[in-house]
Amino acid sequence: MTERNATSSPAPAEGDEARWIRVFHRKQHSSARLVCFPHGAGTAHAFTGLSGALPEDVELLAVQYPGRENRRSEPFAADIAALAAGVADALAPYADRPLFLLGHSMGALAAFETARLLEQHASVARLFVSAARPPSQDWEEPDLDASGDEVLVDGLRTLGGVPEALLQDPDFLDEILRMLRADHRLLRHYRCSEDTTLTTPLTVLLASADPKNSLEQVQGWTRHTTAGRSVEIHSGGHFALTERVCEVAKLLTRYIHDDLAAHTAGVPADLVREIYLAGPDARADQLTTDLLGLEEEARRALPSAVYSYVAGNAGTGATGRANREAFDRWRLVPRVLRGVTHRDFSVPLLGRRLSAPVLLAPVSAQTVVHPEGELAAVRGAADAGLPFILSSFSSHSLEEVAAAAGPGPRWFQLYWPSDDLLATSLVRRAEASGYSALVLTVDNPAFGYRPADLDHGFLPFVNGTGLANFTSDPVFRAALPPGADTAAVVGHWASISGNPSLTWDRLPWLRELTGLPILVKGILHPDDARLALAHGADGIVVSNHGGRQLDGTMAALDCLPAVRAAVGDSVPVLMDSGVRTGSDIVKALALGADAVLYGRPYQYGLALGGRRGVHHVLRCLLAEFDLALTLTGRGDATAISPDLIAPAGPLAASVTSHGSAAHRG
Repeated sequence: MTERNATSSPAPAEGDEARWIRVFHRKQHSSARLVCFPHGAGTAHAFTGLSGALPEDVELLAVQYPGRENRRSEPFAADIAALAAGVADALAPYADRPLFLLGHSMGALAAFETARLLEQHASVARLFVSAARPPSQDWEEPDLDASGDEVLVDGLRTLGGVPEALLQDPDFLDEILRMLRADHRLLRHYRCSEDTTLTTPLTVLLASADPKNSLEQVQGWTRHTTAGRSVEIHSGGHFALTERVCEVAKLLTRYIHDDLAAHTAGVPADLVREIYLAGPDARADQLTTDLLGLEEEARRALPSAVYSYVAGNAGTGATGRANREAFDRWRLVPRVLRGVTHRDFSVPLLGRRLSAPVLLAPVSAQTVVHPEGELAAVRGAADAGLPFILSSFSSHSLEEVAAAAGPGPRWFQLYWPSDDLLATSLVRRAEASGYSALVLTVDNPAFGYRPADLDHGFLPFVNGTGLANFTSDPVFRAALPPGADTAAVVGHWASISGNPSLTWDRLPWLRELTGLPILVKGILHPDDARLALAHGADGIVVSNHGGRQLDGTMAALDCLPAVRAAVGDSVPVLMDSGVRTGSDIVKALALGADAVLYGRPYQYGLALGGRRGVHHVLRCLLAEFDLALTLTGRGDATAISPDLIAPAGPLAASVTSHGSAAHRG
């Protein structure tokens, strides 16, 4: 129950949690955090090696108990419950990402009690316990206060983990024995009943050559959780956790990644249960779950010019209003007693399967709403398991966004520049960076007339914001004069970013350029949909640019059935403009869409909470979609069909009990 370098002290963390938490390798963009509890007489420093062995998406937090290292002047903890309470409070600033708890030997009990406290806020993803008997079992620990130093030293030699040279160092030995006796008092006084259980998954780690613990002893842990449980045997002795860090890191990472994937692909409607179980106090300072109310919260949080840029529409706003009115003109017609106990949200699209029929729409210059911009947004999308479409006019380069996305699916939206060499370069970079489709936006030969932006005189691109894909491009840079300043960069971008001369006969050139699927976005007329396919497009995005381009156009949803009829059932047809809720997704799919693009609401989430805000918005959307499937009697997103909806008003008598087939066949 010891460790090496017991008297060395790592650099302190920042903030009030500094006394309790050590972070040896900060990983700003991690997807999860592993909180490690030391063994008896151990310190946070024991986990330095394991911290370095974990991948970049897992950040390790090491717990520092009182009475040692920089906390040596503090009294030892009175009991394990006190330890757990201190740690639980200190972890509050870190709860923005899933927490995995790992306790070694005595630390397993501290981790167990901490998990019990944190479960009240549903913030523990899994508990790992290593080299420890179950909490309800008598550990049969001797009274070390009554034992001589030599007896304790013999015990240390038996367990290993401490070089003999350190055991011969009087100062080191005194410190170890001081901590060892104090921590054993905690073990001797700890009590836990057999019926004390967690609702958190639990994994027991057992070293094959541990002289103190056997498989029979540790298996009792499994009775202390009502969730999934497992036992993993790995090589090494009692201190293999801190000595064989590469092997242990791989084992832990496998569980963490699987749990993150399962959480992403879990039951979205569980969000509702989580919120109710957490209670009213947990809702303090949380973002609203009202997907329409997000806009008002963002309006209060953002500068007026920025809010207007994100939320504003063209002209009088008639097109934007029409988009929402179109959804309101349709009503869902639920079918009941269908025995829907499991829902499958996945849909086939372009030879792949999306986890849900939702993609994050391309939005330009996202750093105007949050400093991390597209990097936070794509990470939030990855957290929710949804594809992200990057705008050509992004604040971070397509390579940077690809790196932030990790394995998450991503598409690239192309605003076709007037310089074909530059267009070629952008497409080649997208291919090389793992973008799996191109979204060619064609409804922007000129900026829309947006009074809110004009009244503020605000356009991000004028200051260079949103031009990262251009300033990082070798073709674009080669056309700039030496030492070009922001004005020169913006001037050159303005001269080539638009291409009003484009006609349908240019699309085959792009089709020959790349093997990526091409979807043409900005289609409302069915004849334009036919022309897109005739000239090489693989799919259509029915869109009026969210009402931002031309005032007074038809709503995208109103055009969707005609476009679907024009291209047939086999062509991918997506739609955006006005989608806000889970019920909206059902309506869009019932009218012919294979999936929807989701835009402004995730931008409001980004403005209000960065990556967490984006993930929150998407969780709410998917939870409502999940419940909409259940309540309409559909267990499969591909089973959504036109008979699920009807125009507002009295239900027509001609509606029969025989539902028409979904357009997907």
